[in-house]
Parts: sequence; structure tokens; C-alpha cells
Amino acid sequence: MRSAPSSQTETSAAEVSWLTAWLPALPALAVIVLWWPSISGSFQFDDWNVIVNEPRVHSLAAWWQSMPGIRPLLKLSYALNFSLDPRPAGFRVVNILIHALSATLLGSLLRGRGLRAGLSEANASQAALFAALLFALHPVQTEAVTYISGRSSSLAACFCLLSLYCWVRSEDRERSSAWLLACCVCFGLAVATKETALILPLALLLYSSDRPVSQTLQRLTPLFLLMAAMLVVALSLPTYRRLLAVSLDTRTIGENLLTQSHAIFYLAGQLVRITNVNADPQLPVVDALNWNAALSVFALATTVVWALLNCRRRPLASFAVLWFMLWLAPTNSLLPRLDVANDRQLYQALIGPAWWLAVRLFAWQPDRAMLRPVAVALILVALSWTTYQRNLVYETEIAFWEDTAARNPASSRAANNLGMAYAIECRFGDAESAFERAVALSGDDYYSRINLILLRKGLLPGVDSKRCPHAVLN
Repeated sequence: MRSAPSSQTETSAAEVSWLTAWLPALPALAVIVLWWPSISGSFQFDDWNVIVNEPRVHSLAAWWQSMPGIRPLLKLSYALNFSLDPRPAGFRVVNILIHALSATLLGSLLRGRGLRAGLSEANASQAALFAALLFALHPVQTEAVTYISGRSSSLAACFCLLSLYCWVRSEDRERSSAWLLACCVCFGLAVATKETALILPLALLLYSSDRPVSQTLQRLTPLFLLMAAMLVVALSLPTYRRLLAVSLDTRTIGENLLTQSHAIFYLAGQLVRITNVNADPQLPVVDALNWNAALSVFALATTVVWALLNCRRRPLASFAVLWFMLWLAPTNSLLPRLDVANDRQLYQALIGPAWWLAVRLFAWQPDRAMLRPVAVALILVALSWTTYQRNLVYETEIAFWEDTAARNPASSRAANNLGMAYAIECRFGDAESAFERAVALSGDDYYSRINLILLRKGLLPGVDSKRCPHAVLN
């Protein structure tokens, strides 16, 4: 076998050294540059209920008095934000920094996994950087970053990635117990932010699928015990028990499985339909078995079984499928939700497919390798541009709800909320038309009926009479 020329070897080494040095910084820098213009946007949708009009997060003292409660760490982050600056810009800065940290952690973790899978140092570094940039720049992430209330997803994910980082470090013999303890602490913080993070021990098992299963399960014992303890604590809280009862009353578990079989395909499609980001998708509820539902369930089950059976033979594709399905399981499987699916549920699920695409791209043969920089550039530019355009939607409530109503023309909720946005900005004629459309779309939507009556009487809550002196429609 001929050795490579010394100049080529030196170039490869320099490339690896450069990538290793910049890998932590580039995804974070990309996030800050792309998302920084979005800090001027307004509060939207749930932001009003969970932050602006929620006195329990308006100070640290109020937060403390409201405990014990659900998602305590998430609410603490809101209270700290509100105490420092109640305007939306301060909240968005924190969201951007959380996303930047997550992208940095992800790049480091994927590089390590690539090396463990036998990739060369150059390929592992390049693939990890590209996957981290896909995660950082994809427009579906706007719902977890630009949408302030989406912090529940991004902050919980950040703690999950921190826990995974500590888990990887705990594999070293030196100070392994300290790192494992840090892993458990970060796991607890993730669950205290959003309860769906309880799935993390299974994600750690999947990440370590290249290790002996018995050894991994033994090391995971503290986390499984912690998971059980946190489940007991959660079920002891009246709020969680009430939410569980509401969930089970929404639809049966069987109906939800049929419904989610369609929703998961929708969410998978959102990874490639980058111009179709939708804040309030109106996905159908499937309440009876039909051919479409049966085929969806069969396809999903077959895919998961194939991935489980091919963990050794096709580790990359299996990891991508199982990671995607695993992180959707808490929200898109057994327990029904009022909203069938939302883009922010893809925040961590995106990592699996992103890693698959990155590794496949950087495994191209030499005859196609010259096309790789072009493909990488086109993908990243397309994602960045659509994310930038999507962030513009969050600039005002009118822009947000006009976009949502246009994407969901049959949604009475979108039409009603658009009417409220128009009314607050003193556009009463537009508001009346939007409320009338909401009433026409759904006879059960009493919110829009009441809002229409109050608008015509000049009594609609939220309308500033000083700013809108002619608040009664003629």
C-alpha cells in the first residue's frame, strides 16, 4: 500500500485540527447570527397566559410561593427573566443562548459518537459539525426558540444534552462517579423543566448501543431509579393528576395511537418541508380504524422493528429512526393531547435524521466528493433563509396570526386569534371580519361569538380605549 504524500497528510491533519478547534464555536455562532434579529418580536399566543398574565412568574418571591408546582425550573427561568426585564427581547435572548449551548453540546457529542463508530477523525468532525448546524439552523426550531413559550422544549433538551455529555464523560475510569452524579443532576433538572425528559435513560441506552447492553443497563440503574422516583413525585401533585385525567378524557388510547400514526408522518415530513413551518397545524383526529390509519400504523411498526433488528448491521440508520421515534414517544404515542402535534416536538427528534444525513454526505466516494461542498452550502443556505423568513412572522401578533390563519384556513382558533390581534391594533373592521369567519368555521367556538359581540359593543378586553378612541363599531 502506498503512503500518502507528506503534503496531503499535513493538510489533512491541519483540517482536523481546525475542525476540532472550531467545532464548539461554529454552531453557537451560527445560532446567534441567525436568530439575533428576532429579538425585536412580540409576545405570542401562550406567552400571554404563561408569562405576561401569570403573576406567579413575575418575581422570585411569587414563584417560590407557588411551589410545589409543575415544571418548577421552567417557571423559575421565566421569573428570573421577568425580574430582569419583562419585555420579550430579554426572554428571546435567553432562548437564543439556550439553543446556542445545545448546538455546541450536540457537535461535541456527535463527534465522539462518530469516532466510536469507526469514522476517521476528519469525517467524524465534519459530520458532527454539519449535523450540529442542521440542528441549529432548521426552521422547525423556531417554535422552540423564537416562540418564547417554546422554551420548555429547548431548555429541557439543553439539560438532556448536558446529562448525555456527563454520561459520556462518566465512561472514563477517572472521576466516573462524579460525572455519573452530574448526569443524574442534569436529568433531574431536565424533568423539572419538562416532564417529557423522563425518556432520557432510554436515549442514553440508545446512544451507548455500541457498548455491551448488560454493562450499560448496570450503569443506568441510578437513572432508572431516579426516573421512578420522579414519576412518583409527579403523580403525587394534584395538577399532574388533573392533567392526566384531562388527557385520558380527550380521546381513548386506541384512538390516539391511530391519530398519532398520521401525526408522526406529518412531523417527519416537516424535516424536509422547510417552508411549511406551522404554529397551529389542524391535524385530524382518527376515531375509527380505516385503511389509511391501518397502513400508517403498520408502516411505523415495521420501521421500528426493522431499526431494532438492525442496530448492529445498520447502526447509523437504526440510530436515526430510533432516536426520532424515542423523542416523539412522550407526546405522540399513548397519552392524548389537545393539539395532535406541534413542530417544537421535533426539537430533539431532529438530531437522529440530521446525524444520518451528515454521515452519509461525508461518506461520499471520491468521484462525488467534489460535489459535497456545494450540497452542504445549498442545504445550510436554504435552512438559514427559511429560518430568517420564519422569524419575521414573530415580529408582531398580526403577522403571526395572519400566517397561521393562511396556513390553516379551516381553523376557527386561528381566525379568532387573528381577530383579537386586529382589535388590539385598532383595526376593528378587520377584527370583525376575522371573528365572523371564526364563527362560520365552527359553531362550537363560543370564544369568537363572545368576542364578536363584545367588539361591536366596544367592550372587548385588551383593547386600549385611549389608543383606540373609536372602539365601537358603527
